[in-house]
Amino acid sequence: MAQFHGKFKAFKNSRWLVFVCAMWIQSFAGIGYLFGSISPVIKSTMGYTQRQLAILGVAKDLGDAIGFVAGYLSEIMPSWGLLAIGAVLNFLGYGLLWLIVSQKIAALPLWVLCIAIYVGTNGETFFNTAALISCVQNFPKSRGPVVGILKGYAGLSGAIITQIYAMFNAPSEASLLFMIAVGPSMVVIALMFIVRPVGGHKQVRPGDNAGFTFTYSVCLVLAAYLLGVLILEDLFDLSQTLITLFAAILIVLIVLPIIIPIILAFFSEPRPLLQESLLIDAQREEEGNKSEQANEVIFSEVEDEKASDIDSLPSSERQKRISQLQAKLFQAAADGAVRVKRRRGPRRGENFTLMQALIKADFWLMFVSLLLAAGSGLTVIDNLGQIVLSLGYTDTSIFVSMISIWNFLGRIGGGYFSEIIVRDYAYPRPVVMAVVQVIMAVGLCYYSMGLPGQVYVSTVLIGLGYGAHWAILPAAASELFGLKSFGALYNFLTMANPAGSLIFSEVIASGIYDYYAEKQATLRHQNPSSLLIGPLRDDDDLSCVGTICYSITFGILSALCIVAAGLSMIIVYRTRRVYTQLYGNPNN
Repeated sequence: MAQFHGKFKAFKNSRWLVFVCAMWIQSFAGIGYLFGSISPVIKSTMGYTQRQLAILGVAKDLGDAIGFVAGYLSEIMPSWGLLAIGAVLNFLGYGLLWLIVSQKIAALPLWVLCIAIYVGTNGETFFNTAALISCVQNFPKSRGPVVGILKGYAGLSGAIITQIYAMFNAPSEASLLFMIAVGPSMVVIALMFIVRPVGGHKQVRPGDNAGFTFTYSVCLVLAAYLLGVLILEDLFDLSQTLITLFAAILIVLIVLPIIIPIILAFFSEPRPLLQESLLIDAQREEEGNKSEQANEVIFSEVEDEKASDIDSLPSSERQKRISQLQAKLFQAAADGAVRVKRRRGPRRGENFTLMQALIKADFWLMFVSLLLAAGSGLTVIDNLGQIVLSLGYTDTSIFVSMISIWNFLGRIGGGYFSEIIVRDYAYPRPVVMAVVQVIMAVGLCYYSMGLPGQVYVSTVLIGLGYGAHWAILPAAASELFGLKSFGALYNFLTMANPAGSLIFSEVIASGIYDYYAEKQATLRHQNPSSLLIGPLRDDDDLSCVGTICYSITFGILSALCIVAAGLSMIIVYRTRRVYTQLYGNPNN
């Protein structure tokens, strides 16, 4: 009995249990991705125009991105407090939206609905912050896979909730709003005391790699399964029994990773646990540099002007050479030949506060790179329905679902391959971000050139590239700026996403689309019998038909992604030494 109690305690405090529960929370956390599913019922019930619906969409994007409060509270509150606040916001925001749309209460002005959807979606920032902080602290040397998997499940949550909702066969379309209000809040409340830092850096096991391999396998099976179900639902009229069976299998796939902590806690042999450092040799540096810290004096020449071959030396020899350089500099400083400057704030790889990070060039390079590339990707995702319609397709749901799945696979793949780059080659993680930005540029350029199958190729490449950003960026930020203020840093960086989308979508995409829509409307009036241009509709907005509607926009976005890749490579050049210190030199 005592042995079982000990194993149960180990299971309860397992970092893998925290990770799996965080995956379940993230499976219901991406509620912002469901806007495309709930917007038609909101538009029809409230009688909104397309422009009014777009305003509601902007409020949703802002709620999904402005996470300052969550980031600040993460430094003073436990994870369960963040999750509880997120659950309350989600329930109140989408609960009010459901009451209005289902006409349980009198219709309210548009600004009330904007506040409601902002508050409801803002709960997602609390879910993300709590899950990411807990798991990154528990897996400090596996940040890429952990972040990629968690963000991947968040990206796939729209499809997951939709499939589970279909199982209930609700009579009203507004019922989906009720499920969005209640479902995520119930899951989070049930798991909020489990998802927390548990000293996971002291729980390293030899079988951890097998755990990640199994998790990746489940992710791939889940993505393939959802894609297959979506295709079947699009091609055939499935019975309710079959839909319920598909949803039940989906739930089993989501729950399946719980096998990992169960096996590790109850069925594996007790082995000595290893330990991972949270920062770059933090304890060693603290002990070795006490005398320097007492005087707060550093020599930048040691860091910036040392011979380029020092990094290729073994650790002991490298420290010896650096000590020799320091001794020479101390002597030179005593003679007045070298200017000594006092240390100002932490170095890369140490713990930064948000204010300290805001004065660092690397942080702003990362922000602008994300604004250009991820902002371009979000512009395509937000306008995908209109893009598909402009090409003559009538069913947009299959393309929206497809880009969600590729987005999911991009997040999983971005975390996996970036981890290989840093572990096997000690190369900076942003190099993978530069690669996926080039991939996005290729996809955008392919569409702008009007090549065959343009929407299919672009959907795959842009979905993969956009999704990969959200696995690479949080991990890279935690490596360069530490974990102490990770919540605030991460939530500030995510603001680049809607900022880029707001600029590119409202200024570039909408402006060009409206220009050609008006031009085509004029041609319709001049030549009503033309077979090349459809008849003018008497609805509230103009429509554009043909590749020209978005080809120029895609060309501009492609160029912006190339610029973003260049900025990412600058980050790579500036941070190589940090990754060598953090992950070691693979040539040694």
